[in-house]
Amino acid sequence: MRCLIVEDDFISRKILRELLAPHFDIEIAVDGQEGVTAFKLAHDAKAPYDLICMDIMMPRMNGSEALRAIREMERELGVPPNLEVKVIMTTALDDPKTVFDAYYNVGATAYIVKPIGKAKLMRELRTLGLVE
Repeated sequence: MRCLIVEDDFISRKILRELLAPHFDIEIAVDGQEGVTAFKLAHDAKAPYDLICMDIMMPRMNGSEALRAIREMERELGVPPNLEVKVIMTTALDDPKTVFDAYYNVGATAYIVKPIGKAKLMRELRTLGLVE
């Protein structure tokens, strides 16, 4: 399976890569704009991602803007809702408005508040049916 990590913080990228590497082939983007480009290139190559882990707060294009663009591309490509890429939004903000926006206005599949630990991440991946 394929995973895209979209994260501007080096340490957060490193932690996510270490936690996800046993389960996924991983690619990295350092901001939302790179994430959107990577998503498009993966679809163009007929090798879409199974999972995107994306930070909300990033420079140039934040995670919410990037996810809106990704969901719009999926609609344009005719991807049915049940086959959309699973997206776990990550953030240091434990704010109900941010959670609401990520789920209902942007289309996130899941939401994890940092710091991200192995147990928390694996629980979400099991819930999403991506690991056993």
